[in-house]
Amino acid sequence: MPVLEKARALIARPSVTPDDAGCLDLIASWLTPLGFTIERIDAGGVSNLWARRDPVGKPTGRVICFAGHTDVVPTGPLEKWTSPPFEPTVRDGYLYGRGAADMKSSIAACVVAMERLANRRPASADFSLALLLTSDEEGDAVNGTVRVVEALQARNEKIDFCIVGEPTCVGRLGDTMKNGRRGSLSASLSIKGVQGHVAYPHLVRNPVHLAAPALAELAATTWDAGNEYFPPTSFQISNAHAGTGAGNVVPGSFEIMFNFRFATASTVESLQSRVHALLDRHGLEYDIRWTLGAKPFLTPRGALCEALTEAVATEIGIAAELSTTGGTSDGRFIADICAQLVEFGPVNASIHKIDECIAVADLEPLARIYERTFERLMTT
Repeated sequence: MPVLEKARALIARPSVTPDDAGCLDLIASWLTPLGFTIERIDAGGVSNLWARRDPVGKPTGRVICFAGHTDVVPTGPLEKWTSPPFEPTVRDGYLYGRGAADMKSSIAACVVAMERLANRRPASADFSLALLLTSDEEGDAVNGTVRVVEALQARNEKIDFCIVGEPTCVGRLGDTMKNGRRGSLSASLSIKGVQGHVAYPHLVRNPVHLAAPALAELAATTWDAGNEYFPPTSFQISNAHAGTGAGNVVPGSFEIMFNFRFATASTVESLQSRVHALLDRHGLEYDIRWTLGAKPFLTPRGALCEALTEAVATEIGIAAELSTTGGTSDGRFIADICAQLVEFGPVNASIHKIDECIAVADLEPLARIYERTFERLMTT
């Protein structure tokens, strides 16, 4: 089972973010004999790889890309693992190890799919095959995929179709693919007041009292109605703090942190403008600092969604559901240079947990799904 062998070889490397632990060198050794050109775009202690196999005489041909990450989250207490996290172990039909589901098995399956396509289809086919891999997805994500995208943008390279191998499935392989993700917009809000003794309310301005009606309105506001693919934008307060620790002192400021998870039905500018207008209408004196964690992206039904859906139906016999749920992924960076992007990979029930695992029986079907999808796109 070539997928199992490759997955085990990757899991055996303790690539806790942002350490690649030699994974990219190993992957490059698999790709180079297939005619891939290997380029390292490392930055800030992060390992990044851009590998591309172009049609003969057509280096500007259309590009089908697989994207992913070799880094994994920390293991947690080693004594709680049934078998060591970096000693890949097959037990009761499952492959155990940190990264088994998120997402070294996806990378192994993709490489096998690329091998089969490269061996079966001539290099003159009118599509380039590419892989974009990083060791900085589980960590800060500031020197990983985004740096590769910047390098590709600088030389005007684009991607036509991209599959990000994140673990997207819920109950069984093939049940879910992500065709978009919500954006994340955070703010740190400071409401100003006047500190003083609680027994002299005429000498103070309590910022908690002043802010409460505005916060209630923010929490009750309907920001948008969502759309066919996304739920409505959500607003959540994550932290609120005021006070000196003394029970007889009115605080001089009230600090609030909140977050929007927003769909393509809203924009960063529209959300910021509405928040400022609401705070101003309540007559608050405030400072606010905004942080854009991710822009939303969406791939409507089209060639890529259809190709992947058809591949899943052929190999697994089920209809994959389109979903935009969950947090952020590196797809948010790639979407800037990619016309169509989806995320698809194994069952995510064990990711980031003790005894992370993937069903061995899912490895080969995952490779065949990737292979069928790529091949279908090549004839699009």
